[in-house]
Amino acid sequence: MKKVIIAIACCALVFNVSAKKKKEVKKEEGFVFTTVKENPITPVKNQHRSSTCWSFSGLGFFESELIRMGKGTYDLAEMFLVSKTMQDRAINTVRLHGDAGFAPGGSFYDAVYCISNYGMVPQSAMPTPGTLYSTDTLPNHSELDAVAGAYVKAISNGRFKKLSPAWIKGLTAIYDTYLGECPETFTYNGKEYTPKSFAKELGLNMEDYVSLTSYTHRPFYSQFSLEIQDNWRQGLSYNLPIDELMEVIDNAVKSGYTIAWGADVSEDGFTRNGIAIVPDMEKAAELGSDMAHWLGLSANERKNDLNANIPEKEITQEMRQEGYDNWTTTDDHGMLIYGVAKDQNGKEYYMVKNSWGKSGKYEGIWYVSKAFVKYKTMNILIHKDAVPAAIKNKLK
Repeated sequence: MKKVIIAIACCALVFNVSAKKKKEVKKEEGFVFTTVKENPITPVKNQHRSSTCWSFSGLGFFESELIRMGKGTYDLAEMFLVSKTMQDRAINTVRLHGDAGFAPGGSFYDAVYCISNYGMVPQSAMPTPGTLYSTDTLPNHSELDAVAGAYVKAISNGRFKKLSPAWIKGLTAIYDTYLGECPETFTYNGKEYTPKSFAKELGLNMEDYVSLTSYTHRPFYSQFSLEIQDNWRQGLSYNLPIDELMEVIDNAVKSGYTIAWGADVSEDGFTRNGIAIVPDMEKAAELGSDMAHWLGLSANERKNDLNANIPEKEITQEMRQEGYDNWTTTDDHGMLIYGVAKDQNGKEYYMVKNSWGKSGKYEGIWYVSKAFVKYKTMNILIHKDAVPAAIKNKLK
C-alpha cells in the first residue's frame, strides 16, 4: 500500500512540475516589453463606431505637441474637426458633380487645414460625442453617415440647372444635429475665445509640420499628393526611401517627438490584442519543432497566438510598392507613435496610441514591430525639427 501511495505521490509531483514547465514556457513565448523611450501623450480615447480615426490621431498628435512645447495638457474636440472637414468634403463632391468620393474618412492634412483655416476648440466647447442622438457617450456615426451620404448624393447627382445656396444650410443642419453646432465663441478657463483666437493662443504653427511617405512611383526627395481616397484635399507628402523614413521615425522618438502614423492594419499580423508584426511563415517552418505548434494552428488562431520568437519578413522598398500597387496595402487607420520598447529578445517595437478605447492587453496601446511600420506605413505627419539634418538637406 505504501508503495502505491509513494508512486501516486511521485506521479503527482511529476505532473505538477510538468504543468509548471508548460506554464513557464508559455510565459516565455509571449511578449515581455521593456520601455526604452516614452514621450508624453494624452489619454487614450474611443472613436467607437465612427470612421474618424484620422481626427483622433491627428488631434492626439497635436495634443502631444502641446505637451512637448510646454503648453500643458489639452483635450481638443475631434467632432469640431469632423464637422468642418465633412462639410468641406461634401461641397467638394457637389462641385465636382459627384465625381469625387464622399465618405467619412479623412487625413492628417485635414487637421492641419482645419486649424489653419477654421481654428480649434476644446472638447468642453462641444457636446460629448454620442450624447445628441443616444444615451451612450461614444460616437456612433452609422446613421449620420447614411443621412449625410444620401443627402450629398441627391444634390451632387441631381439634374439641376442651378443650385440654390439652401442645400449648404441643410448640410450644416445635419452635422449640427448629430455632432453639435461648432461654436462661434466660447469660454475656456474664464476667457472668451473664437475658434481662431483659441488656435492662435495654442501656439501651433502649421508651417512647422510635414507629411512624409515612401513610394517608388514618384521621385524621391520631391513632394506629391498621395493617391488615396481620403487625401481629397490633395495634401502633399515628401517622398523618402524607406530606410530614411525609418531613420526619421527613430530620430523623432529619440529626440522627444511623437509621430502621427497612417497605416494599413488589415494584415493578419495586426492583432486586436495590442501586437503587430509581419510573420515570415517560411522562416518559421525552417525552425521545425520550435514553431510546429504555432504553424499547426488555423490562420485565425495564429493571429491570436503570436509570440516573441516568431521570425519576421525582411521588408524591402519593392515589397512596399507592390503592396501599394496591388491594393494589399490600403489607407486603413491613423494612430500615434510615441515611444520605443524592447521585447525579451532585445527586438525593438514602436509604442503606438490607438483610438479603440482601452482595448487589448495593453489598454489601448499597441506594440508594433519596426518591420510592420516599415512595410505598412502610408504616411506620417511630423514636426520638421524631428527630421535629421542630412535628410532635411536632401529635401531642401
